[in-house]
Amino acid sequence: MIMWEELIQKAMEQLEYSYAPYSDFKVGAALLAADGRIFTGCNVENAAYTPSNCAERTAFFKAVSEGARDFKAIAIVGGRHGIIRDYCTPCGVCRQVMIEFCVPEDFQIIAAKNRTDYKVYTLAELLPGAFSPESLGEAEE
Repeated sequence: MIMWEELIQKAMEQLEYSYAPYSDFKVGAALLAADGRIFTGCNVENAAYTPSNCAERTAFFKAVSEGARDFKAIAIVGGRHGIIRDYCTPCGVCRQVMIEFCVPEDFQIIAAKNRTDYKVYTLAELLPGAFSPESLGEAEE
């Protein structure tokens, strides 16, 4: 079984690849699929800002593009100049992507300062009342 510390370490390694020339806020993520595979991601900024992509979404999109659809947890780290000073939780857009593929009560989000100092949240805690695939269910007549 993957320990949270290992997942955090992989997220920290992604800070090296972050492309954040505008905010200089580097973020790394490591996503654990139910089958044990780990998909990593970093943030990739763009001069037009809107086309930028967060580390969490990079990891999810890589995973989905390789056939993964069932996920257990994600570790996230980040900070200005790549220096981690505080816990880094996902933005609203990333939370919405997570709700598409994860069971909110089961999926765990690990916001870490380092391998041993971290907080664990469920997606349900960070995105209550989410608009999810179930929201588009059949309308009752």
